Amino acid sequence: MPVSTINGISLGYEVTGRGEPVVMVMGTGASGRVWHLHQVPALVAAGYQVVTFNNRGVPPTDACADGITIEELVADTAGLVEHLGLGPCRFVGTSLGAHITQELCLARPDLVTAAALLATRGRKDAMRRFRDLAERELHDSGVTLPARYTATVRAMEFLSPATLNEDKEIQDWLDLFEVSPVSAAPGYRAQLSIGMAPDRLRAYQAIRARCLVIGFADDLVLPPHLSREVADTIPGARYVEIENAGHYGYMERPDRVNAELLHFFARN
Repeated sequence: MPVSTINGISLGYEVTGRGEPVVMVMGTGASGRVWHLHQVPALVAAGYQVVTFNNRGVPPTDACADGITIEELVADTAGLVEHLGLGPCRFVGTSLGAHITQELCLARPDLVTAAALLATRGRKDAMRRFRDLAERELHDSGVTLPARYTATVRAMEFLSPATLNEDKEIQDWLDLFEVSPVSAAPGYRAQLSIGMAPDRLRAYQAIRARCLVIGFADDLVLPPHLSREVADTIPGARYVEIENAGHYGYMERPDRVNAELLHFFARN
């Protein structure tokens, strides 16, 4: 993964394919390489050039353990686009990455032609506030839970019952989660503390980029009604809800997600 100095930090990124650019923004604690499992091959095959990268906090991008803000993540994303000389671009973001993309649409509308927002939100409700606090407290406690237990909890929280109830499929997920536990690194902890305004929905009324919002019907982390609120707020945004998909819906139901992305980008 190449590393360049962007917005004052070392930032790792990859460019794959040739054609009109699509920049993909990942969620909390995950590498941009996750997009390469399903989305990057489909987009490259359709004739796009795809840029993936690691947000600050995820190596080889700097850990920035002293703190990370949404504004910095937006500036990093904009800085990478400008460093590569690509703007304006299509964007895809999931979870935290979708929030970054929404804020980029406001801060740098000149860089965004179209945005696909997966598993997103425009406000923090009581459950999400409580969960975020609990995640930080668990990390700070220093408690190390058994790998099999954390894999089980992660599967039940991030995957659809349709996946949980398929023995072969869920066993593959559990094996993956068991050997790749959630990071205990300082950069991940810094991402957990990223602040979000209690309610940004009114601000998103000013977004002018063409937007597709995808909610996952069985998402417990960011339920689809929160994504629908964003779609209802952004002028002209289209909302799609994918069944039998949890928070990791882009990996659980990649064919459906990829089809929606390609259809949206072909028209935008």
